[in-house]
Amino acid sequence: MVIVRAMGGLGNQLQQYALYRKLEHMGKDARLDTSWFFDEELQAGMAAGRKLELAYFDSLPYREASEEDIRSVLGRLWEEPESLGEKLKRKIRPRSMPSFVESDMYHEEIFGMDNKYLTGYWACDKYYADIMDVLQCDIIFPPAEDGALRKKNGETARMMEETQSVSVHIRRGDYLDEINRALFGGICTEAYYDQALAYMRKKLPQAKFFLFSDDTAYVRERYQGEEYRIIDWNKGKNSFYDMMLMSRCRHNICANSTFSFWGARLNPNREKIMIRPSIHKNTQVCMPAQMKELWSGWTLITPQGGIV
Repeated sequence: MVIVRAMGGLGNQLQQYALYRKLEHMGKDARLDTSWFFDEELQAGMAAGRKLELAYFDSLPYREASEEDIRSVLGRLWEEPESLGEKLKRKIRPRSMPSFVESDMYHEEIFGMDNKYLTGYWACDKYYADIMDVLQCDIIFPPAEDGALRKKNGETARMMEETQSVSVHIRRGDYLDEINRALFGGICTEAYYDQALAYMRKKLPQAKFFLFSDDTAYVRERYQGEEYRIIDWNKGKNSFYDMMLMSRCRHNICANSTFSFWGARLNPNREKIMIRPSIHKNTQVCMPAQMKELWSGWTLITPQGGIV
């Protein structure tokens, strides 16, 4: 059995889910552990608690790891401390441990593992690109409960499908906080977006840009004109409909955010252009050959506005 731990926001949850599905597709006895979302002590220690947003999708297929499953692989529940014997074993024979924690951009070795508990975010397309058509079919957004919202999103989706629509995700909000700014700030700069928009205009002269942002005041001031439309009505629990609308655009410009990565991934257009920043965090160094292998089919743009 191989168990994948689910945690974090919606984009991260979808990546963990996608890895679980890839392992299952390979014929492995795979499970998804969602217990992180129901740990009150952990959630109380976070600035903003996270919900199991995978549960919002219609009939999303997965096998949940039970406590018995977790103990059978890990020897304990995740939140329980390691024994002295486990700590010694980790130092002496780390590869023999039942848990594996992501420590690099890509770990091909996980596909040969059994009886492992996997913890990480698994962001690279290479992990599950070959089953993306299956994921696009299975990850189904439910109709909004609010009739007016359902109608507005439906009309917008049809408009996106009938034009050379491009989603543009501009994430500011929490990325402007001191701690987050050090890790995620200064990557999706104005130079990045200027180049991404210019690239799309060159490829798609009739492009219409649909802007998604947590800072609509900034977006309204900077992006003016008939080619732009701001999407600002999906709030709270309904915010995941922004991802749905991103996926209904024909092409996608992403922030360094797994939320918009999945908006692009779920876009079924086989001719789509997908743009993302050359790095996700400031702790990364872009190695062009590696990034093009791990994110095949994506256009990469640097913070300075250069195309990789």
